[in-house]
Amino acid sequence: MINRLVEQIKAKKAPVVVGLDPMLSYIPEHILKKAYAEFGETLEGAGEAVWQYNKGIVDQIYDLVPAVKPQIAMYEQFGIPGLIAFVKTVDYCKSKGLVVIGDVKRGDIGSTSAAYASAHLGNVTVGANTFGAFNEDFATVNPYLGTDGIKPFVDVCKKEKKGIFVLVKTSNPSSGEFQDRLVDGRPLYELVGEKVNEWGSDCMGDDYSYVGAVVGATYPEMGKVLRKVMPKAYILVPGYGAQGGKAADLKPYFNEDGLGAIVNSSRGIIAAYKQEKYARFGAEHYDEASRQATIDMIEDIASIF
Repeated sequence: MINRLVEQIKAKKAPVVVGLDPMLSYIPEHILKKAYAEFGETLEGAGEAVWQYNKGIVDQIYDLVPAVKPQIAMYEQFGIPGLIAFVKTVDYCKSKGLVVIGDVKRGDIGSTSAAYASAHLGNVTVGANTFGAFNEDFATVNPYLGTDGIKPFVDVCKKEKKGIFVLVKTSNPSSGEFQDRLVDGRPLYELVGEKVNEWGSDCMGDDYSYVGAVVGATYPEMGKVLRKVMPKAYILVPGYGAQGGKAADLKPYFNEDGLGAIVNSSRGIIAAYKQEKYARFGAEHYDEASRQATIDMIEDIASIF
């Protein structure tokens, strides 16, 4: 799957992933009203609204970007109806040819980690039948429990030719409370980066590993170091736009050929119509605002090369 992601980035000239992280406050009133009229102001109504909102955005951006990244927490908050919306979103995105990165941030050990890996990237056997439960192409993984937590995911990645992005240096302000701590004179995030390089060394695609890394756009100097520490890891870069990361900060994450990283934007695209810059579209055309915001982001990132 890493090969396919790289191919799609090359073909669309867009190292961009759209974060499908819906909040009810983002969803235009006309979508909410229709969903509530059918299902009531219930969890089912919320799930339907989320699904229809996502579908509108995907229809407008699937030809522009290689991938989407639904954040599962935004769906889980609505219980089973929310998870149904998540599955519908994943399946629909894949039907449109998009690579799906499940932002699930799982992290555990042993059979529990293996179960998470099977749920999101692999398959589960029920009697004589085998099913993919969520069926994403990549998943984000928390490495805090060490190799015991990562190996089950790597095993599934090898079998299914799928991938993971391991949290290395996240974009949130308090990430340094742990990630920047010195261990034997070196910051912890560097040591995690070295493990990512090790974990991915025996599960390679053509040019990059199935094991990638998450490194926030808000820390470009650290990104420069980690690009060297993890030469074969694709870097997923959150923090662009709404979180303060700028295009000028992104170059250290990429290799000289413009590959090696993919930059995420979530509410900056999916709720673009709420920004003054895109207010002309209005809530009725929120999806078209998302398309324009995507085009603008692609052009902004292209300007650094």
